[in-house]
Amino acid sequence: MADVREQVTNYRQRGWYCVPLRPRSKSPARRDWTNLRLNPEVFPEQGNIGIILGEPSGWLVDVDLDCPEAIELADSYLPPTQAITGRPSAPRSHRWYIAIGATTEKHTDPSDGSMIVELRSTGTQTVVGPSVHPDGETYETLDGEPAPVPSPMLSACVKALADAVIHRRGTAKPPQQIATLPPQSPSVGNDVESRAIAYVNAMPPAIAGSGGHSQTYAAATALVHGFGLDPAISLAILTDHYNPRCNPCWSDKELQHKVNQAATKPHGRPFGWLRDDGPIEPIDNDVDLSRFMVGSAQPAVSAQPPPPESTPDPGQLPERLFDVPGFVRRVMDFTLANAPYPNIGLAFCGAMALQSFLAGRKVCTSGDLRTNLYLLALASSGTGKEFPRKVNSQILFQIGMSGSLGDKFASGEGIQDALVRTGRMLFQNDEMDGVLRQINLDRENSRESIPNILLTLYTSAGDVYPIRVKANQKDAIHIDQPHLTLFGTATPQYFYESLSKRMLTNGFFARLNIIDVGKRGTGQTPGSARDLPEDILDTAKWWADFEPGSGNFLNFHPKPLVIQVTPDAAEAIDHVRLMTEREYDAAEEAVDEVARTAWSRTCEHAKKLALIYACSENHIEPLIGLPAVEWATEFAMHQTRRQLYLASVHVAENPFHAECLKLLKRLGEQPEQRMQRQHILKYMKCKAADLDQIILTLVQQGEIVPVTMPTATKTASGFQRVVAE
Repeated sequence: MADVREQVTNYRQRGWYCVPLRPRSKSPARRDWTNLRLNPEVFPEQGNIGIILGEPSGWLVDVDLDCPEAIELADSYLPPTQAITGRPSAPRSHRWYIAIGATTEKHTDPSDGSMIVELRSTGTQTVVGPSVHPDGETYETLDGEPAPVPSPMLSACVKALADAVIHRRGTAKPPQQIATLPPQSPSVGNDVESRAIAYVNAMPPAIAGSGGHSQTYAAATALVHGFGLDPAISLAILTDHYNPRCNPCWSDKELQHKVNQAATKPHGRPFGWLRDDGPIEPIDNDVDLSRFMVGSAQPAVSAQPPPPESTPDPGQLPERLFDVPGFVRRVMDFTLANAPYPNIGLAFCGAMALQSFLAGRKVCTSGDLRTNLYLLALASSGTGKEFPRKVNSQILFQIGMSGSLGDKFASGEGIQDALVRTGRMLFQNDEMDGVLRQINLDRENSRESIPNILLTLYTSAGDVYPIRVKANQKDAIHIDQPHLTLFGTATPQYFYESLSKRMLTNGFFARLNIIDVGKRGTGQTPGSARDLPEDILDTAKWWADFEPGSGNFLNFHPKPLVIQVTPDAAEAIDHVRLMTEREYDAAEEAVDEVARTAWSRTCEHAKKLALIYACSENHIEPLIGLPAVEWATEFAMHQTRRQLYLASVHVAENPFHAECLKLLKRLGEQPEQRMQRQHILKYMKCKAADLDQIILTLVQQGEIVPVTMPTATKTASGFQRVVAE
C-alpha cells in the first residue's frame, strides 16, 4: 500500500483537505470529521483516507456513479474531466469537478429507492487512493485535474443522467406535466421555433455569481446551433423568453455577443441536432435537458463554459513605460551608456530592482504596501543581462551594503538565513528557469521550497515572519518586516515551455512582473567615463542612511514613512480598483481560474509600482501623484493582459487543445505566418484526418485562414495565422 501520509500531502498541496477513515472502511475515525483540517503527519499509516468535499476544499465535488447504467451513460451526460477515479470492480465510477456553490444531491430509483447517482459537495467526503475497499480492492488516487464547471449546469447534467438511467430501466416515473408552448407571434410561427422556445423556457436562468455567462451561452447555443435558427430570430427568443428570467437581465449588446459566440465558435454536436430529432415530449417540472426529443436521451446543451474570448497579444512592454523619472532614469542612463550591448528592458529591471531594495522597510503606502518587487526579465544568452546586475553590485558595494546582495538560490532555508542577517536582501538570480520549473515539479509542496519561501516573504513584508526552528535551537527566530527584492532572468524558450495552469494559478507567479526584453541591442564601445556618477551614489547613500523610525534600524521595529497620495491620484487608484474588480468578477463568473488569479493582484501591483515611482522621482519628499498612478496603472494592466495572452498561447486545457496551440505557435514562427498543408502535416506528426479536425477548429475560431501558396512548379494549399489588430 502506498504511503498514506505522502498522498495526503499531495492532496493538500492541491488545496484539498483529507479526513482519516478506519482501515478498509468508508467511515471517518472521528465524529467531528467535518470540522477537521489535519496535517498529513497525524494520519494513521494503515488507515483509509477521504477527501473533504465542497467549500473546505475549494469547491471540489464528486459525481458518484452508483450503478452500472450510470457508469455506462456518464460520458454522454456529464461534462468531460481529466479527473476520473474508481476501483477494479467499479472503474470510472467517480467524476471530479470544481463547481463553486454546488450542493449535495441524491438521485434514486423511484421503484425501489436504490441509489443511481449522487452529486457530493459540502458536508460529505469520498474515499480515495491509496485506501483499501472492504473487499480488498485498492481505490485509485485522484491524480487528474478536475474540470471547472458552473454548479447549476453540473446539477442539470447529473439529473439528466439519472433520468436516462430510469428511462432505460423502464421504471415508472412520478407524475409529469406537459410542456405548454407560449402563444405564437408573427415572428415565431413555425414548429421548430416553438419547440426552441419551449426548450429555452426549461433551461435554468442566468443568476449572477452562479455561472450566468455559461448558462446564457448554453441557451444561445441551443437556439443558433441546436435548432439551427437564424441569429436574429435567436436573439429575439433570448430577449423575449429567456432574459426576463435572468437576474440581473442582460443588455442587448451582451445578448448579441452571446449569439455571435454561438454562431462562430466550434461545438461538439452537429448543426441542427435539436431541430432534427423530432417534437417535444412530456417533461418534468425540474430542468431535464436530457428528454426533450422523442426517441433519444440527449445530454444537456454545452455543459462546458463558453469558449474563451480570443486573447490579443499586448506585445512587449512599450518603451515609454520604461521611463521612470529621477533615480531610476539616471541609473538606466548610466547602464545604457556603458553596457557592451545596451538593452533598455534589462536596464529598467536593474534600476527598478535597485530602487525597490533601497526603499525597503523605509516607506509604505497608507495601506502598508511596501516596495518589495519581483522582476523577471526574459532574456536570451548574450543579451547583456549581466551588466545591470554588475551596476547594482557596484553601487551597493560603494555605499557599504554589499552584504545585502545575493546571487543564486541554494535553498529556501538559505534565503531565510540571509534575511536573518540583514533584514533585507537584493537577489539577482540568473537561474530563474529552475525556480519556475520547481513550481510544477515540487509535488511535496514543501513549506521550505524556494517558490513557497519567495511567496510567503512577499506577503510578509509588513509583518513578522517566523523562521523554522533548527535542531538544538531553543527559541524561534523572527524577522520583523522582511524585505526581499528579486531581479531574476530566464531564457524565453524555457520559460514558455514551463508554463502550465498550475504555474499560472500559483500565488508566486501572480506576483511576478515579467518583462520580455527582446533581442540583444547593438554593440557599442563604452565611453571612458565608467565611474559611477556622484548623484547616483549620493542618492543611494541617502537611502542607506535614512531611518524614519527611531533607534538602531536593524535591531528595533522599523517604522516606515507613510507616503501620501494626492487627491487626483487617490481617485485614479479607486478607478483602478473598480476596473480590476470587474475583471475579477467576470473571470470568477466564467470559472476562469487563470484570469481570476491574474486580476486579483493587478491593483496591488499598480499601487506598489506607483510607490516606487514616487521614491525615484523625489527621494527627499516622495509623493504619489497622478502621473505615478497613471504610469503604474498602464504598466500593471499590460502585465496582466500579457500573462493572460501567454496562458492562451502556451497553456493547453486538453491534448486536442495542445495540438491546436502547437500549430498556432509553428505558424507564428514562419515568414508571413503561413505554411503549406503538407509541411504542416509533416511537422504535426499526426494522421491527416486528425490534422483536418485541428485545422477545422482553428478556422472556425478565426485563428487561421486557408491560403494558396506558390511553389516552384505550381500552387499549393496552405494556412495562415490571423494576427489580431
